[in-house]
Amino acid sequence: MKEITVQELKKLMDDKEDFQLIDVREENEYNFCNINGELMPLGRILDFEDEISKDKKVVVHCRSGARSANAILQLEDAFGYDNLYNLKGGILAYAKEIDPSIPQY
Repeated sequence: MKEITVQELKKLMDDKEDFQLIDVREENEYNFCNINGELMPLGRILDFEDEISKDKKVVVHCRSGARSANAILQLEDAFGYDNLYNLKGGILAYAKEIDPSIPQY
């Protein structure tokens, strides 16, 4: 599975690169804190096939990286995606290393 670090994600954001950011946490987690990803909860991830790009880099994240890895495996197995990147350490790593103003839970 391909991974991306929080530093690499921040560079994509700063450079205004054309990529998609997907958050697979639950709605209550997203409402508590987020980094402006598109909310697509893991339990329903396969329902979002039409909303997930196959033509550009897609970064998938959760709280720590486990659920996003699970989502990527499901999407690759079901639909053959090859452009998905797991955010190493999830939003916890992003808060710790990039933006300490993001609440941690």
